[in-house]
Amino acid sequence: MKNKFVLLFVMGLILTGCAGVSSKGIFGTGVSVAFDPRSVGTQIDDSIMQKSLSAKILLLDKSLMLSVKSKVLDGRIFLTGKVIDPEEKLKLTKLAWEIKGVRSVRNDIKIKEEFNFKQSAKDLLITSQLRTAIIINKNIKASNYQIDTYKRKIYIYGIAIKSEEKDLVIEEAKQITDVEDIIASIILVADLRIQKK
Repeated sequence: MKNKFVLLFVMGLILTGCAGVSSKGIFGTGVSVAFDPRSVGTQIDDSIMQKSLSAKILLLDKSLMLSVKSKVLDGRIFLTGKVIDPEEKLKLTKLAWEIKGVRSVRNDIKIKEEFNFKQSAKDLLITSQLRTAIIINKNIKASNYQIDTYKRKIYIYGIAIKSEEKDLVIEEAKQITDVEDIIASIILVADLRIQKK
């Protein structure tokens, strides 16, 4: 019975991953507001920056809205996804730096290659395995993390309450087989500009 429940749970995660459902908070920043250590003002600032960046990307090229993902955490912009050529990647970096209030930009956008179903399925499985692992781990606030996987490289974005939690998330990622690299952009609560009182 227990194995059946675990199987259903994992399948549910895989299916929701296919549908593009994520733990977006009220402000759409990808971090659950209930556990979000940022102040409400910082969350709103991040939300405004996120909407401004999305609008600029839409004006640059509508097709980029589907192929490029952006996240704003505490004034830091993170870009992932795929573009056709290096020129587009550079344009998106410059666009992100033009957003008012930006503190840093991390561009992990890749250049598009031919679609590989086997690789995409493997990436989805890796993401689902890590998502399940951090949900099960009671010492990690799973809703504070976003996970993207591209070519067996895991990109983790989020806010950790303490450095021990950050280490746990990275350790969980290391336990997954077939992972080539782990790129963690995890901010500690102590490093936030303004924290929730």
